[in-house]
Amino acid sequence: MSKILIINASKRFGSSQGNLNNHLTRIAQETLTELGHDVKITRIDDGYDIEQEVGKYVWADAVIYQMPAWWMEAPWIMKKYVDDVFTGGHGKIFESDGRTRSDSQRKYGSGGLMQGKEYLFSITWNAPLEAFTDPDQFFEGKGIDTVLFPFHKANQFIGMTPLPTFMCNDVVKDPHVADDVARYRKHLENAFGKN
Repeated sequence: MSKILIINASKRFGSSQGNLNNHLTRIAQETLTELGHDVKITRIDDGYDIEQEVGKYVWADAVIYQMPAWWMEAPWIMKKYVDDVFTGGHGKIFESDGRTRSDSQRKYGSGGLMQGKEYLFSITWNAPLEAFTDPDQFFEGKGIDTVLFPFHKANQFIGMTPLPTFMCNDVVKDPHVADDVARYRKHLENAFGKN
């Protein structure tokens, strides 16, 4: 049995009620439990204790970030959570930026203490998939992982490695929740398999 932490960044904001991200969190919990994993969930908007969250990262074998995209990136509550928890985790989830004066081979970003742990982004976006894959559309064909590059690097800084990103597209103008849920279950099965 592996241990998986789900960080849910759903929030009522603007026209969003946060329902889809809450639903996907429940789907992940159900699917992962059925696969034999131990699951903990933090819903950021319900509040959190920084030391307890650091402990959850130390406990977890993998972290799933369930979040909407706001203004081309993770929502501010996710950024605040990461700032709080990663900074509070100094000495437990990272020791330094990795560089030392005595060993020039150690490079920036090599001081994480979370080696062997993985993370997965599950993101909901109103943009259609073509906006990410078509070079003539908004994201110039660069794909979701390039758009999320800084968030990837934050997790890699503490030593974790990425699992394939999952994305729901067109969630406001042309939602397909049942199809998205089926795809997400399959994505989780592929990422975390049966124990």
